[in-house]
Amino acid sequence: MSDRLVKIGEASRRSFLRNCAGCAAWLAGGCAGAAAPSRGLHPQEKARVRLVFVHPDPKIEGWPYQGYDYAARKKMLLGRLERGCPEVELLPVSMTWVEEAEKMLAADAGQGIDGYAVYILGIPSNASRAIAMSGRPAVLIDDLYGGTGAFLGHYPAARKAGRPVTGVSSTRIEDVCEAINAFAVIRKLKASRVLVVTPRDMQKNIDAIRSNLGPEIVNVPASELNAAWKAADRKAAAEQAGAWIRRADRVVEPKPAEIRNSAAMYLAMASLLEQKKAQAIAVDCLELFYKHMMFAYPCLGFFQLNNDGLVGACEADLTSASTMLLIRYLTGRPGYISDPVLDTAKNQIIYAHCVAPSKPYGPEGPECAYEIRSHSEDRKGAAIRSLLPLNETVSTMEFVSYAKTVVFHQSRTIDNLDEDRACRTKLVAEVRDARRLAEGWDFGWHRVTVYGDWKTRVQHTAALLGWKFAEEG
Repeated sequence: MSDRLVKIGEASRRSFLRNCAGCAAWLAGGCAGAAAPSRGLHPQEKARVRLVFVHPDPKIEGWPYQGYDYAARKKMLLGRLERGCPEVELLPVSMTWVEEAEKMLAADAGQGIDGYAVYILGIPSNASRAIAMSGRPAVLIDDLYGGTGAFLGHYPAARKAGRPVTGVSSTRIEDVCEAINAFAVIRKLKASRVLVVTPRDMQKNIDAIRSNLGPEIVNVPASELNAAWKAADRKAAAEQAGAWIRRADRVVEPKPAEIRNSAAMYLAMASLLEQKKAQAIAVDCLELFYKHMMFAYPCLGFFQLNNDGLVGACEADLTSASTMLLIRYLTGRPGYISDPVLDTAKNQIIYAHCVAPSKPYGPEGPECAYEIRSHSEDRKGAAIRSLLPLNETVSTMEFVSYAKTVVFHQSRTIDNLDEDRACRTKLVAEVRDARRLAEGWDFGWHRVTVYGDWKTRVQHTAALLGWKFAEEG
């Protein structure tokens, strides 16, 4: 069968959600009798951000002008920020000078403040300098034609000094909210839990992720996952398998019994997430399957979890799993983990793996086509080939905790390659310079891709974490 170039927006049964009554439960995130883990597992606590309005006495000459109505401006901005930052609790204060900021910083120590949003409304003022240089995460915001002199003095100086500071100088309030909302992403990460199933010692990476990014990592023995797989309701597994099969473009190698086996593994992973109040699971699938320590590939389970709004990550790759979790909180969309292949002859990158979501725009978004195949390397089990949307910008990254570095590149999707070698899903994309991308590849093979242009949000998040942002290629 020749490959289809599936685009979201085509009026076909394969590229949009089917609203038939029989599929309604599946569309909600599972199938009848096989409830998916609730997205209610996501942390709900708001980030607490001190909103600091910096300006002089309106009687003073300066920018924007003498007699300016700062009170009205603050009231208007606060209302817009509260609407644009629903997952952030804003704690407003006003001040002018460094000494006032230093007193505030001392009083805030140990009070659960996630960071500072410093809105510079007017000059002369210098309170923003103390906050920017304090070492606490801060967003510096220039209210154009008001705070520009202080903003351009304090923001670049803080960046050069390596402080966890990002900045916004824009007439769009949405750009300001975009930066402030990064505090909510970081707060959610710190309140999250990732399960890892592996016989390998990963303690060094676990410690780095917990210390530098936030989520708790919980080791789960393979025996516990296998016990959950054995205990899974086989009727529910059959219903889930049937839903997958009905919605697939085609089923090639796997027999129905193998797909039911995979559905039982999905239910096992879902039950562990519920029991342990976790948002992500990473399984050492190749190691465990090859050594007969696991009896069903988790690929279809990962596919469903990522469609549902949670995270399932291959090969116990905790760096990618934590990146996928961050992407989920940052964008509301699933990350697609892959082993990228570079083709310098065509200036292309091919994002290859044996699992990818079919809802690249999130749980409530439209669905693309997929096929159920065997796992590529050993021709066993059941895996997914997703035919993902084309002619779209995608952002690809890895948050590498031990190096406190985000590697990032962007590309434009052009094809779903039908090639029997290597992993089943092969999303082809054009890049700026494939040779430079190859020459600068670092921090392991895997990358995580998400649909959309998220560069600025990722930069804000990296800055507030105090991490380096490194653009590849």
